[in-house]
This record gives sequence, C-alpha cells and structure tokens, in this order.
Amino acid sequence: MKICIVEDEAVWRDKIRAVIKKYSRDKNILFQIHSYSNGKDFMKNMDADLVFLDIELAEGENGFELAEKLMDSGNQCKICFLTSHTELARLGYRVNAFRYIDKRHLEEVNEALDFFLKTKIQERIIYCNDTAGVCRKINLNKLLLVETNGRKLRYLMSDGSEYFCEGRIFETAQQLSHFGFFQIQRSYVVNLKFITNVNSHEITLCNGLKVVIGRTHSKEFKREFFKWRMLFDD
Repeated sequence: MKICIVEDEAVWRDKIRAVIKKYSRDKNILFQIHSYSNGKDFMKNMDADLVFLDIELAEGENGFELAEKLMDSGNQCKICFLTSHTELARLGYRVNAFRYIDKRHLEEVNEALDFFLKTKIQERIIYCNDTAGVCRKINLNKLLLVETNGRKLRYLMSDGSEYFCEGRIFETAQQLSHFGFFQIQRSYVVNLKFITNVNSHEITLCNGLKVVIGRTHSKEFKREFFKWRMLFDD
C-alpha cells in the first residue's frame, strides 16, 4: 500500500512519517511511504492509495487545488488534509476529503489509518504481507480460498495465482465472514460463490478442487451456504 506525505515543513514530514512507520510495525502492515516537500513534485508521480496533504503549502501552493487536480485526473486515492487552522476544513467538501488531521494532534493519523483500512475491506480489498515482506493487494471478489500452509496462509485466486502471507486462519476467517467466506474446516476458508457442488461430506469448487467439510463445521456451513444461495444465487 502506497502512502504519500505532501508537506513543505520537514519537521512535520518527519513526525507524520514516524507515526505511520510505528503504526505499520504495530499492525504488521507494510506501507510504502513517500514524502514530498511540494505539490509539484508529488503530481509528477501521483500514484498513491492514501495521501496526507498539507492545505497550506509554500510558494503559494494550495492543497485544495492539488486535490481538485487529482480528482480531475481520475485518481481514486483518499486524501487526508493536514492543517494547523481547523477552520479551513469546512472547504474540504469540494474535494470529498477523507479526513482532516490537526497537526497539534497527530494521534489522529492512527485513526485515519484505521478508518482507511476499514474502507478497503468494505470495497472488498484486503492487504497482507507475503513471505518476502511485500504488501499484497487481494481482491476478495477473485479470492477462491485461504488455506493454512505450515505457519503461513496460502491465498488462492480464481485465476490460479497464489500468495503466501503472514496470518492466522481463525482471525482471517472472522475478518472475511462478512463477505461470503466460511471456514469449512480447520485448514480452509472458502468463498461461497465459487462452490459448484455440495454433498454430505465435501464441497467442490469451480476449479475442481474438493474440500472435506469438517464435522464440527457441517451444520453451520450448510445453514450459511443455504442462506447465501437464497440471497445471492441467480
């Protein structure tokens, strides 16, 4: 996940970067953090998922104007405005601001990061670190299953690609349960929409893979699968 900081004062750039780095360590999420002292340099390479953007930049640059340029370009990044003058925040409606961060209260950066990650789940996208430490963006609409693999988790996509990431299967099952996934046995969490056949003891996924239904999960799985089919299956 790429995060950019656009702030003309080095002291604030460093402080915000330090907060994001600590959050990254605490949450075990790998962020790519890029810092810019002016909007001009940022706009040359404006690929980002989340931007912390100062409203009042040096040399007459205006954060709201930069945000408007991002919107006009079709960029979908979320923008958190940085300001020491909270009365300016009311103007942010014009650019659909994601958050306002009062520089006197940088703990608000953590709150913004928490909320940003929640919105990504709502957009059916999750992030996890693979075994090489690379942050992977996983589209839940294309995620076939999650499987334990030693002390790692294997994320298998519908196109056959796979990622081996950090995590625990139980916590992942809880995280994904609201999005049509079910932990069918101790080692597997499956996407219900990719199930093509069910019998008394196993399921078959769209790629032909068969997974045994755990005895302790059987009744709850059949109930949840029936509910899902009633709601979403055409």
